[in-house]
Amino acid sequence: MDVAIARALTSNEGVALLDALPPYSPAEADRVGRELRAGGIDPDLVAAVLTQSRLRADARAKFGEFASGMLLTQDGLEQATRLQVAALHAQRFRAAGVTRLADLTSGIGSDAMAAAALSLDVTACELDEATALLADHNLRHWDNARVVHADALEVAHALDVDGIFADPARRGARGRRHDPRDYSPPLDAVLALRDRVPALGVKVGPAIPHEAVPEGAEAEWVSVDGSVVEAGLWCGPLAAAVGHAALVIDGSGAHRLAGSTERAEAGALAEHVYEPDGAVIRAGLIGVLAAELGAHLLDPSIAYLTTAAPVTTPFARGYRIREVLPFKVKALASALRARGIGTVDIKKRGVDVTPEQLRPQLKLRGDERATLILTRVGSRRLALLADPL
Repeated sequence: MDVAIARALTSNEGVALLDALPPYSPAEADRVGRELRAGGIDPDLVAAVLTQSRLRADARAKFGEFASGMLLTQDGLEQATRLQVAALHAQRFRAAGVTRLADLTSGIGSDAMAAAALSLDVTACELDEATALLADHNLRHWDNARVVHADALEVAHALDVDGIFADPARRGARGRRHDPRDYSPPLDAVLALRDRVPALGVKVGPAIPHEAVPEGAEAEWVSVDGSVVEAGLWCGPLAAAVGHAALVIDGSGAHRLAGSTERAEAGALAEHVYEPDGAVIRAGLIGVLAAELGAHLLDPSIAYLTTAAPVTTPFARGYRIREVLPFKVKALASALRARGIGTVDIKKRGVDVTPEQLRPQLKLRGDERATLILTRVGSRRLALLADPL
C-alpha cells in the first residue's frame, strides 16, 4: 500500500468515510464508488475505502466484530493471526510472567492487539511504513501499546522488554516461503534473540520441517475448525513442555495433545477408521493419538487409524465402515449406483486420485449419501464406503 493512501485512510476524513459505507456487497461496490466520486471524493481515496470495506468483510472470519474498526492490507490479513489464537499467544506470555513485550514483525497488529488487551506493555515494530500506520490505527484503543516504524532486528537489542514475539513474513513475489531460511527476517536470526530475551515466541508456517525446530523449544501446531493455520515455536519460560504438541480448536474449546513423535504400529482394517486432525499429523503425534484411542494404522506410511470400537476424540474425525468396495472406477460406480448412493464425500490418502475428476466418472444416482475413503494398504488400493460418526 502507498504511504499517502495509508495516511488518507487513517485521517479523520478517511475513517469517517469508511465507517459511513454500507455493508460490503460486490454487486453494489461499483455503484457506491460512482456515488462517492460524484460527491467530490478523491478517486484514489474512494478506491482505498472500497478495498478496506471488502477486506473488513473478509476479516470477520479472523477477527469477528473487531474487523469493523480495523484497517487492513491483503497480505497483512492473510498472514495475521486469528483473534482467538492471538489471545492464546498473549495468555502464554502473561502466564510466563512477561510484562513488556516486543512484537517484532507486527503487520497489521493482531497479536499486539491481543497482548495489549491482556495489559501487557507492547512495542510493535513494523518495517513497512504504510502497514505501520494501519497498525497504529488498529492499536488506538490501548495506551499500553505503541508502534515503531523500524527494522525489527536493528531495534530489538535496544528495546527494554522481557518477552519477544515474531511472525516473520512467509510470502514473497513468488508465493509462500516454506524454507525457514527464506523467512523475512530469517528464522535463525530471530531465534538468536533468545540469548538476550529467553522468552521468545515465533509464529512459523505449519509446513516447517521438524529438523528446523530448535533444541529445548516447544513446537506447537494449531488447527481451527479442521484447518491447520500455524505452528509456533515457544522458547524458555514460554514452553509448556519441550517437544511437539498439537492444539486443536473447535466449537467445544481448545484441546492439546503432546508427546513422542514415534510412529504407530500398523494392522488390519477394523470396523472404524479415524482421520487425524491436520495439526496432529503435522506435529508427528499420530503414535500418541493411536495409543490414546487404542488404535493402529492401516498402513505404516498413511495417516489413517482404525479401531474395532467407536471412540470420541477432538483429535480425529471418525467413520464407521459399511463395506470395502473394489477400487476400479467402473466397478465402484456400479456398486454405488446399486446401493442408491447419489452423493459421496470423498476422502483420500496415499492414492493418486483427484476427487473433482473422479466424482463425474462415478455417474452417481440415488438419494443416499455416504463417505468414500480412498486409500491403500501396501500396494493394494481400497475404497471404503463409510458413514461419519
